[in-house]
Amino acid sequence: MSAARAQGRTRVAVIGGGASCEHAVSLASAASVAAALDPMSYDVVPLTIDPHGTWLDPGGRPVGLTGAACLLRSCDVVLPVVHGPRGEDGTLAALCELAGLPYVGSGVRAGALAMDKWATKLVAEAVGVATAPGDLLTPATAAVQRWTHPVVVKPVAAGSSHGVSLVECADDLLDALDRALAIDDRVLVEDVVAGREVDVAVLGRPDGSRIVAPMPEIVVDGLFGFDDKYGGTADFRIPPSLEEAEQKALHDAAVAVYDALGCAGVARIDFFLTDDGPVLNEVNTMPGFTEQSQVPKMFAAAGLAYPELLDLLVRDAMGPRA
Repeated sequence: MSAARAQGRTRVAVIGGGASCEHAVSLASAASVAAALDPMSYDVVPLTIDPHGTWLDPGGRPVGLTGAACLLRSCDVVLPVVHGPRGEDGTLAALCELAGLPYVGSGVRAGALAMDKWATKLVAEAVGVATAPGDLLTPATAAVQRWTHPVVVKPVAAGSSHGVSLVECADDLLDALDRALAIDDRVLVEDVVAGREVDVAVLGRPDGSRIVAPMPEIVVDGLFGFDDKYGGTADFRIPPSLEEAEQKALHDAAVAVYDALGCAGVARIDFFLTDDGPVLNEVNTMPGFTEQSQVPKMFAAAGLAYPELLDLLVRDAMGPRA
């Protein structure tokens, strides 16, 4: 028996980093999570995946997948805080499933579907949630794409606004497609949606209940890009000035998408609120998770402090999975 277990503490592996363009953001989230877990209740084992995919032990030494698996098996629960491909897309959930380890967050199917923005659109539309009209392009079809009106170009499977461009004139389209295709081999070209940007955080409990945190409106001038998300320039208004019917429409749409994808734990579901109702933008099954990130701030506005939110997620993961 480990010293942590002998003292009644839960041994939790916190995984950060990852071999994707979201490596740095994931490191920040994982470090914040590890620091916030109550040391009286948790013995934290920090593991890192470097930008090349190599696993590092708590001392920063390369241990490979075999060594990482041994460390993971010594833990009671895994908290994977790896955003983007090779992490949030169900990859780490699959590893935990194969190892028989409980873990925080969505499973393989939900992670893979939500990371794929095209698949997410199809699922959302199937349950009656509107999405922006758009086209799915590959390197072959992108070469013949013609600009007819302002569009947003984005990689199908990436996050933190990497490779996303607002294209307002024809001369900029090819460069925007090239930037997106440098990150992913499939690209979405979507119509620009005129509406207020409102994010909805949904927390699923093992008993099947859903908790929806207060919703922030994001006020930016133009595209809500990487610099706005992480540079502190965005204006997050919690709560936004929404009519009761608008809040209900966003609440119902978010829960419908969460359930249709099969999410677990916390997911952030982003919308444009238009005159015709909510239009889904994207779903994040492992959103940014520092104390200053959107989702922790949203739950803090409801009275659930950051350490308490983490404690709830870990305890739920160790119980019967929904």
